[in-house]
Amino acid sequence: MTTVNAAASGTFAIGGDLTVNRLGYGAMRITGEGIWGEPKDVEGAKKVLRRAVELGVNFIDTADAYGPGVSERLIGEALAPYAKGVVIATKGGLVRTGPNKWEPVGRPAYLRQEVELSLRHLKVERIDLWQLHRIDPQTPVEDSLGEIAKLQKEGKIRHVGLSEVKPHEIEQAQKVVKIVSVQNQYNIGDRKHEDVLEYCEKHGLAFIPWFPVAAGKLAQPGGKLDAAAKKNGATVSQLSLAWLLHRSPVMLPIPGTSSVQHLEENVAAANVKLSDAEWAEIEAAAR
Repeated sequence: MTTVNAAASGTFAIGGDLTVNRLGYGAMRITGEGIWGEPKDVEGAKKVLRRAVELGVNFIDTADAYGPGVSERLIGEALAPYAKGVVIATKGGLVRTGPNKWEPVGRPAYLRQEVELSLRHLKVERIDLWQLHRIDPQTPVEDSLGEIAKLQKEGKIRHVGLSEVKPHEIEQAQKVVKIVSVQNQYNIGDRKHEDVLEYCEKHGLAFIPWFPVAAGKLAQPGGKLDAAAKKNGATVSQLSLAWLLHRSPVMLPIPGTSSVQHLEENVAAANVKLSDAEWAEIEAAAR
């Protein structure tokens, strides 16, 4: 029987000094419906978090907006004090006014308040990777990230990343604070951010794809992805994650789930290996 461990996905050093296994865990789904409020099964959510670490997942991504505050708090309760090498990334810059409602707010005072609350909820003295969840069109990014640079100098943030940005926005942000990662929507069937991935490869930034599993027509039963998955004894989800790991050495997929069984299935994707010819065939089908 093959051992299931995220270490099989290889490693990447975020910011050059935070080495993590490339297959991580996204903690958005351990909240209530609409990413709002408490999960139906609080203890079950904590079990998922603990099992992730047992399976070698040492990169966990969350946000203060998940709940809001719920995902961070559960991570702190379930995992602190953290096992050596476990990296918790969080995000700030979105305000929640109800289920499925997300509004960007990048005012410096608001971001500082978010960071302070994240530190408290996660039970840490310094956030390993803090990411600007969205650029606020009402606030110059220089003002937003200027405050984050101050918090970094105060020792409350180690590294800084961005989410849902284009290369020119990364360049703009880099003038204010060193950017080490980008989190954009990306999967085998949705590749509108190829330019951002290429930028990250060129500059050694981590690329963290959210919504990493292929959906829609590409993932339908009987399709090319389904056939390739069956041939390799994998699920379409596993093949989608394995493709991301194959696609680029800077890729850090963070599939999320509230189920231990589904978590184990996702981590097993690290063991899915295809030949170059098989990947080329899947690429052709995806395009």
